[in-house]
Amino acid sequence: MAELFSAGIVGIGTYLPERVVANRELESLVDTSDEWIRERTGIRERRIARPDQSTSDLALIAAERAMADGGVAPEEVDLIIVATATPDMMFPSTASLVQERLKCRAAAFDLAAGCTGFMYGLVAGGQFIATGTYRTVLVIGAEILSKILNWEDRTTCVLFGDGAGAVVLQPVPAGRGLMATCLGSDGSGGDLLKLPAGGSRLPASTMTVEQKLHYIHMNGREVFRFAVRILVEAAVEVIRAAGLDQGQVDLFIPHQANIRIIEAAAKRLEVPMERVLVNVDRYGNTSSASIPLALDEAVRSGRLTDGDRVVMVGFGAGLTWAAAAMRWYSLEDRGTSE
Repeated sequence: MAELFSAGIVGIGTYLPERVVANRELESLVDTSDEWIRERTGIRERRIARPDQSTSDLALIAAERAMADGGVAPEEVDLIIVATATPDMMFPSTASLVQERLKCRAAAFDLAAGCTGFMYGLVAGGQFIATGTYRTVLVIGAEILSKILNWEDRTTCVLFGDGAGAVVLQPVPAGRGLMATCLGSDGSGGDLLKLPAGGSRLPASTMTVEQKLHYIHMNGREVFRFAVRILVEAAVEVIRAAGLDQGQVDLFIPHQANIRIIEAAAKRLEVPMERVLVNVDRYGNTSSASIPLALDEAVRSGRLTDGDRVVMVGFGAGLTWAAAAMRWYSLEDRGTSE
């Protein structure tokens, strides 16, 4: 049997658009209030991309920062995975667009798993490292959700924000890096969170535009119930697979969708909120960018240091979920990405 290598994160970078949209600004668009949004979601503000920015623009900056952080040159990158629900276009892939702008001679593909996308990309990229197929994999989660929101629908437009996060994966010493992972999907819940039109089932037409089918549609109540349950189940699965118990996990990084989901899951896991990274209040739900943004913040704030055990859990459209237990490799003070 061929030797398997430990796959770990050696570089991390993020990008957040400059424009900050506070809840008060949304009060002029829909029937909502700052108090209503904060009470139900925990969100105070979010970042919104400029009209002239595309997802590849955000992804490129995050990727460049991750590569600089890891001391990785473009010619060293073997594979680029971009997880996104908002690609620049149906094809070519956003990953190929980023690859060209980075001047890398690398394989490249997009990965679609909704808000779980980055975690799917992390697991997939880690397998390429573990098997020795590639040495350097760039995994990017990037979204401009503001361009697929119905700004007249208060149940969705207050929830989401734009941003990008990237990590560089390489072999790391044994005992560090990914310890255990899990992936899952339940397609029976596909209708609960979707972008109905624009694909082969409902190609763009006058009807699809008039019926606002090119915007996010979500059954918030059912997605909430699924999210709390699966966040707990996936976390427990990888913790056990890694040979740990909850008390040995130094930091939990859940998908940043809603503070009530995060708090409910933490309570069921019997994990104090002091060991849970939360930034949904400042960025909203950034979908596939959520976990790398939070991971970057954890490293730069000193909440995640060399040898610490971190559990990351994502969930989203599909319905999909993924989790990973990782032992952090670096002690470096990486500075700020923003």
